Amino acid sequence: MNQAWQEFLAGQHAQFQDSAVRHFGDAAAELETAAGGTVLCDLSQFGVLKVSGEEAQSFLQNLFSSDVKAVSPARAQLSSFNTAKGRILSTFLVWQTGADYYLQLPRSLAAPMQKKLSMYVLRAKVKISDASDELVCLGLAGGSATTLAKESFAAVPEEAMGMTASANAGVIRLGENRLQVVTTPEQAKALWKSLNCGALAAGSPCWDWLNIRSGIPVILPATQELFVPQMANLDLIGAVNFKKGCYPGQEIVARMQYLGKLKQRMYLAHVAASAVPQPGDLLYSAEMEGQHSGTVVNAAAAPGGGYDLLAVVQISSHQDQTLHLGSPQGAALEFLPLPYPAP
Repeated sequence: MNQAWQEFLAGQHAQFQDSAVRHFGDAAAELETAAGGTVLCDLSQFGVLKVSGEEAQSFLQNLFSSDVKAVSPARAQLSSFNTAKGRILSTFLVWQTGADYYLQLPRSLAAPMQKKLSMYVLRAKVKISDASDELVCLGLAGGSATTLAKESFAAVPEEAMGMTASANAGVIRLGENRLQVVTTPEQAKALWKSLNCGALAAGSPCWDWLNIRSGIPVILPATQELFVPQMANLDLIGAVNFKKGCYPGQEIVARMQYLGKLKQRMYLAHVAASAVPQPGDLLYSAEMEGQHSGTVVNAAAAPGGGYDLLAVVQISSHQDQTLHLGSPQGAALEFLPLPYPAP
């Protein structure tokens, strides 16, 4: 995290863990407000890679699962970078500012993915750098999010994944009541104070919970190479384009779409466990005789107790069986409807 920005947040009573804001003094109240009010979150749990150079677009187009040619200063996009076997190495939020492309991903994956992507540069006129400490990303969510944003920015996008640029920041609409602000550490301080007048400052777990409830998976080190994009619903949220050219794993992903039968999908669930489920934790059903039936992708504390999670699950198990966390005797999952249509 940028040192000056961290010092500013500390002055706003932020409590930190692993370079991310855990809470601003009352984690439970912040989570309750995330569910029913409007919250303002620092998003330093994510890092940002900058891809610059005259061949930046074609470079990313040849590597990512989405149609990067559709990204513009007015349009952001979700995407993924996969292995040759079609397994997800990282998920991204991609946007463009000027001629440069920015890739938002978990901070824990920023350095490994910078190194991995750099292996493909070869003679391409492309430079990949870590811009995590050069930018500040803020999350604004809730019923008043759009109104508050319009008081601080000259323009606010109306459609999902739309992006607008003002003199002091870029604004990306992630959903009906969710916006991401991209700015500099110097400009972020004034924006934080302005937005904080109408939104409660909340820790990163609140934003992680909102991502989960939105059905947006975030691949972390523990879940790398476990899923093909369709298993994690990337085809349902615009992160896969089946008409573009080749990219690593494209043949596997296309075969699954057109010739294969998908046996696993990602679902939203709630579990009354005694401790927060971890990415990569396994799910079991009594019917599977010790074999696991699913894997936790992301989990976060839920308002009112327990935990909400995204999990990739055997479709047959989701339909016909009760799934349990950690063992066949573990806490039972209660499945919840996803916020977008799923087959």
